[in-house]
Amino acid sequence: MFKDFFSYQLFSLDTYSLEVGQLIYFLFAAIFLTTVYRLTLKRWFPNLFKRYELSSKEQKRISKIFLVLYVLSLVLAALFFLGLDFKVLSNGNYNIKLSLILDAFIIVQLARMFDWFITNIFIHSYYTRRDKLYLEESSKPLTDTESNAAKIVQYIVYALAAIIILKNFNLDYQLYTTHYDDKVVSFGLTNIISAILILLIARLIIWLLTQLILYGIYRKKEIDVGSQYAINQLLTYVVYVIAVVIALQKLGIDMTLILGGAAALLVGIGLGLQQTFNDFFSGIVLLFEQSVSVGDILEFDQYVGTVKKIGLRSSIIETRGNVSLVVPNSKLVSNYVVNWTHFDNKVRFEIAFSVDYDSDAELVKNILLEVTKENEYTLNFPPPFARLKNFGDSSLDFSIYFFSRSYLIMEDVKSDIRIAVAKRFKEEKINIPYPQRDIYIKNINDLKT
Repeated sequence: MFKDFFSYQLFSLDTYSLEVGQLIYFLFAAIFLTTVYRLTLKRWFPNLFKRYELSSKEQKRISKIFLVLYVLSLVLAALFFLGLDFKVLSNGNYNIKLSLILDAFIIVQLARMFDWFITNIFIHSYYTRRDKLYLEESSKPLTDTESNAAKIVQYIVYALAAIIILKNFNLDYQLYTTHYDDKVVSFGLTNIISAILILLIARLIIWLLTQLILYGIYRKKEIDVGSQYAINQLLTYVVYVIAVVIALQKLGIDMTLILGGAAALLVGIGLGLQQTFNDFFSGIVLLFEQSVSVGDILEFDQYVGTVKKIGLRSSIIETRGNVSLVVPNSKLVSNYVVNWTHFDNKVRFEIAFSVDYDSDAELVKNILLEVTKENEYTLNFPPPFARLKNFGDSSLDFSIYFFSRSYLIMEDVKSDIRIAVAKRFKEEKINIPYPQRDIYIKNINDLKT
């Protein structure tokens, strides 16, 4: 009885007929989808928005995406249960129906929703908690930006959506096909996207390792920024090398041939690129040995600057004049380099002064100490001290020694101290002598002539 009722035709038009069972199934599907939509919109979304304090703009955005997804799902259910899934295009290998087009739109909407949830719920909340930790701690671990993490997720989600759509629409054009050892080697659009996807996933793995796992270790162990950078760089190199090998294999490239040819090729390349390889291995030595780290202040070749980046071949150093120097790593390893901040972040500096012999040496020493202590860039501990270094030809030679952390503006600090000392000398009538020379004239008549 029920079977006859469900198979009863309501109407038929040409090749299409609608049965009662089809209509009932669609109504059940529509009621289910509508119930899920209303419960999500009225209950789950408000709690989610309140918990993560999302802006009204983001709330409208996700609600709009969910509405479009609901409508597409409802139309897809109608096509499936009511038998309205007609062919749009049928040509050779291509057999495209309405449901296939709707599937593509649904995949795009799901990708947008998935992207939104990961970006705004997981990544944004994670960085919000991290910012609160920053306010509580003086030392901040080396971090990546929230926008970079969000972009990686977006690229991965939409790359996966593109692969699914190309597969469903049978649009995976074969761009290259050849035969090798009785095997057909070919790759199409999905192979290229898959190779890119592997590199993106490698970048995501690096982010997860450095920003989620190692971040807590850096914070608990209070590891300095230079060491963090070295560990992150080495980890990045390892992950990317593995990802590149897998991506090349995904493109159908036989890595055994490349590795075999590379052994012979590297011998010839190594002879012509000895300096490049020297810089390369010097970069690895710097990352492991950490004699020079990111954030260190170096003095070499009459330059003083801060290390901003240590790459595999060269390093970037920003000078006092805000100029970036690209320095080969071999120079930092083999040359004489002064690292002002390798073990401690305070450095002792010296300023020399000369006064005439009639000056009170004790008064000069007190003036130097007072002026130096008054400068805001000098440290009180260790305290400044002054020395009478030498009895010169025409002067008493003093030096004032002080510690400071203001390395990059030290020339300005020294200038301010000299100006203040000169002012005090003038007030106390202490003279800075001019060089004196004695001239002996053997014959005054020759001089008159």
